[in-house]
Amino acid sequence: MLYNKKRFWEIDFLRGIAIIMMITYHIFFDLNFFNVYNINLYSLELRLFLYPIGTIFFLLVGISLSLSNSFHKKILSKKNLIYKFIRRGIWIFSLGLVITIVTFLFLEKGFVVFGVLHCIGISIIISILFLNTKKITLTFGIVLIIMGVILRFFTFDFNWFFWLGFIPSDFHSLDYFPLLPWFGVALIGIFIGNIFYPEHKRSFKINDISVYRPIKFLCFLGRHSLLIYFLHQPIIVGIIFLIS
Repeated sequence: MLYNKKRFWEIDFLRGIAIIMMITYHIFFDLNFFNVYNINLYSLELRLFLYPIGTIFFLLVGISLSLSNSFHKKILSKKNLIYKFIRRGIWIFSLGLVITIVTFLFLEKGFVVFGVLHCIGISIIISILFLNTKKITLTFGIVLIIMGVILRFFTFDFNWFFWLGFIPSDFHSLDYFPLLPWFGVALIGIFIGNIFYPEHKRSFKINDISVYRPIKFLCFLGRHSLLIYFLHQPIIVGIIFLIS
């Protein structure tokens, strides 16, 4: 039996919006980092702009994991399905390590230690335990988010658990996404996916407006988010150096 993996335009659309927001924020960040234009990156306005970006991305990570699980469990054995998610998680985490190496070589300080790709990679692997649950996933997600928010108010004298959210007092990284709270956000996404896309089908009705050019463009960005994530920073930095 052949199965066609269906894409849901609204998910690509939301991911495309997050991509535009991410690129916009990184333009501000790079202008400030290279002293081209001074911007207070810790201002309330930019913070309110920044956190929804990560939230959308990790919610969509969870929803996408739910969709992938509901589709592939029809055609893969449980063992092969687990291997699939482990391989995917290792691949994403390895891409994060590439960013760690590159930023370590080119930046004097603040190189990326546990950024968004590291966190997504580990989250994919751990999510195997939660993909077929609903209430437990929601409960764990809420608890992990609360724990992560609380941890933000403290610093610690040890650095072994920085990846979890225990921030060392001397810690500094240009991109930092610890598992607490962000894995919790992904778990909420899994819960949403299991509720609204059971068995890889919508449980709600929505008009398909992806034929309109602006929506189609955002969906295109959403479908190629990983490639754009890798390419957009070198392009932004190159343009900044050309014009400055």
